[in-house]
Amino acid sequence: MENPSEERKIIHIDMDAFYASVEQMDYPELKGKPVVVGGTRQRGVVAAASYEARKFGVKSAMPGATAARLCPDLIFVRPRFDRYQEISLQIRAIFYEYTDLVEPLSLDEAFLDVTSNKKGLKSATLLAQEIRQRIWEEIGLTASAGISINKFTAKIASDVNKPNGQLTVPPNEIESFLEKLLVDRFFGIGKVTATKMKELGVRTGKDLKGKSLAFLVQHFGKLGRQYYNIVRGIQHSAVKPNRERKSLAVEHTYGSDLHSKRVVLEKLERIAEELELRLEKRQLGGKTLTLKIKFSDFSQITRSYTRESDMRTAADILPAVEGLVAGNEWEKPIRLLGLSLSKFSIMDDLKEELQLTLQF
Repeated sequence: MENPSEERKIIHIDMDAFYASVEQMDYPELKGKPVVVGGTRQRGVVAAASYEARKFGVKSAMPGATAARLCPDLIFVRPRFDRYQEISLQIRAIFYEYTDLVEPLSLDEAFLDVTSNKKGLKSATLLAQEIRQRIWEEIGLTASAGISINKFTAKIASDVNKPNGQLTVPPNEIESFLEKLLVDRFFGIGKVTATKMKELGVRTGKDLKGKSLAFLVQHFGKLGRQYYNIVRGIQHSAVKPNRERKSLAVEHTYGSDLHSKRVVLEKLERIAEELELRLEKRQLGGKTLTLKIKFSDFSQITRSYTRESDMRTAADILPAVEGLVAGNEWEKPIRLLGLSLSKFSIMDDLKEELQLTLQF
């Protein structure tokens, strides 16, 4: 466990079904109904789902056609990213009244370091309650929160009592809290890693804690040391107000191999649409697009394209995709396709708007 003198007070705030909740707030006739933002019954990708839709198994990044099959009464709403950005700025303005150490992860979630805060309150739990109450009273949306001494535990804790709840995990309870969780719930452990862990007999935090550092490094390389530490409540990563992302990627592995260029382009169009949603959510645009193709024999290739101006939408990305695919004929079947953007720049107009908001 970390030295008490080094313990910080970290809050992770996560808005509840943010895009869908904004739509239900702005259009009261949608309240209480299964709503998804993005996609259609025929095509496209779901950007967000209301809790009423989630009860049917509908979730973000799911094809719209699949979501419609799961929930026949599903209501599809076109995204209004300008509105989501506007609300996000209002929420962040509230955060900055408490601390300057705010690390946004996306439009709808952020880490706050309130160890030393502008209100002079010692209780991070009470601060989180006050922040959530203000978001509700001033904006009309609910938020959930996790509170602990490090970002990893706070992030996981914010998901426990969703929606409209919070959980504080004090230092002496971190290890027991993490031991009870499935590794799938661990922030930063994806499906592939979780599957590998299960194959090694690691299904819970307790199982992970039972493995030696040597064992974890042997099977997971440098990440093994990170897994060894986090399950023991050891994480020193600070809240970074100017957090920079180097790349953003969307990859899909297909149950049946792809053979024709036409099908490949159709799949890449859907991936580009999903990538657009993620770019919008994180306020990013990138200049370098990379196409990744993995074949049925697990060999893979990448092709990249860079332009002077940012790519932010599927309309920007698809011409570059077609250029990367054109002239190439692959004899081997394809099992995975991916697109990633790098060389990012955050939207300058949004940064200026945030600065203006905070001056008042």
